[in-house]
Amino acid sequence: MLYNSVNTNVGAMVALQNLNATNRELSDTQTRINTGLRVASAKDNGAVWAIAQNQRATSQSLNAVKDSLQRGQSTVDVALAAGASVSDLLLQMKEKALAASDTTLDTNSRVALNDDFVSLRDQISKAVNNADFNGANMLKGTSPTDIAALANADGTAAITVKAQPMDLGTGALLSLTPTSSIGTQTLALGMITVINQAIIDVSASLSALGTGSKSLASHLTFIGKLQDTVDAGIGNLVDADLAKESAKIQALQTKQQLGVQALSIANQAPQSILSLFK
Repeated sequence: MLYNSVNTNVGAMVALQNLNATNRELSDTQTRINTGLRVASAKDNGAVWAIAQNQRATSQSLNAVKDSLQRGQSTVDVALAAGASVSDLLLQMKEKALAASDTTLDTNSRVALNDDFVSLRDQISKAVNNADFNGANMLKGTSPTDIAALANADGTAAITVKAQPMDLGTGALLSLTPTSSIGTQTLALGMITVINQAIIDVSASLSALGTGSKSLASHLTFIGKLQDTVDAGIGNLVDADLAKESAKIQALQTKQQLGVQALSIANQAPQSILSLFK
């Protein structure tokens, strides 16, 4: 090895290598501080980055699951509101039918009661027809819309809430038709039985919808907690410890300054050779 040479300065070469290593480490630390990430790309740690990316995909997919559950819950809640209105209307219709079953009523009173009954009957159809949310109606027609909300990030499971038809002449109101009336005492008496059964059936349908809404809400809460847990797991994998990095960068900056000084001293070494020629 050459100890005294103007062509090869081994000390400067070593000092430069150390300074470059310090600069690279300082650059990496600054990147971690700037991004807040210990593993920002595949070149930092390929295995950890791949695991984190897979978990990020799961977390983002859970956003779609939450959206689906929220849409389903809103659709069911709209159906519940309309069904509650139908139930209230049935109670009023029973009152009218019971009053019309009185044999002592005069013609004018019976006509008035029947008009009220028919108006209430038609309001049921209006309530059912308006129970739409996002194009879905769980109460309308012989084939209303079932809710099948996404239940997991893979799309392989769903939470289903069965539709509960409440159109006149269908489902819970099978015996109550669009032409039902209480125009006579006999019709009124028979209508009491029909409405009693309708009230029971509508109550059962509302119970099923309420249970479905509760299931959707419960699963939505679980999905939110699951997503938080996944996000925390991603953070454990890739997030930088900024307190540690802050302390490290100060040490590296000091090391960098010392490296510059060491390189400067090493570069001055060849000048000592001049003294040999004096």
